[in-house]
Amino acid sequence: MAKKPLLIGITGGSGSGKTTVSKALITRLSANTPILLQQDVYYKDQSEKPMEERVKTNYDHPDSIETDRFVADLEKLMKYQAVDIPVYDYAQHTRSNETVHIEPADVIIVDGVLLFNDARVRNLLDLKVFVDTDDDIRFIRRLQRDTHERGRTVEGVIEQYLATVKPMHNQFVEPTKRYADIIVPEGGENFVAIDMLMNQAIAMVEKEEK
Repeated sequence: MAKKPLLIGITGGSGSGKTTVSKALITRLSANTPILLQQDVYYKDQSEKPMEERVKTNYDHPDSIETDRFVADLEKLMKYQAVDIPVYDYAQHTRSNETVHIEPADVIIVDGVLLFNDARVRNLLDLKVFVDTDDDIRFIRRLQRDTHERGRTVEGVIEQYLATVKPMHNQFVEPTKRYADIIVPEGGENFVAIDMLMNQAIAMVEKEEK
């Protein structure tokens, strides 16, 4: 049987601490030179739309993701083939002209709010992790991130949260918890759960290497 990379998927609501957990995994598995692939760079290109339409995009709906390309890139990486992934410009609400070249690795960590929605993605994942964090904490984190890093206003973030983020979370994110192999309560603050996750991931890596 041909060797294949270990593919770990991490999902949870916006601001749940997915990236914190992902980076902790990368640090713990550094000897295996893991790569991190984030689903949200696959938001669809909107360059042909006027800005007033772009700003209305519902980024929390599965249709906002170019899932076919995401799946195709994952399948290439699973065959130890390099990929060129897109770059998303959040200030302009569309995809950048740039791409990022990603070389294959023995351990691939993918994270995204909508990661478990598509069966094709779920079927590729060797370990599925759901980061489960209180709504209020997730909103505060999102508010801080979007105002500091993505050029959004406080009013705009609140409006978006109430109009799309919260209802889309209830419709498309929370129900996918049932697919998880491991649930991490309280995100990156739960060091006990993260340590258990690390141990499981290390055991799976060692099994693949045998």
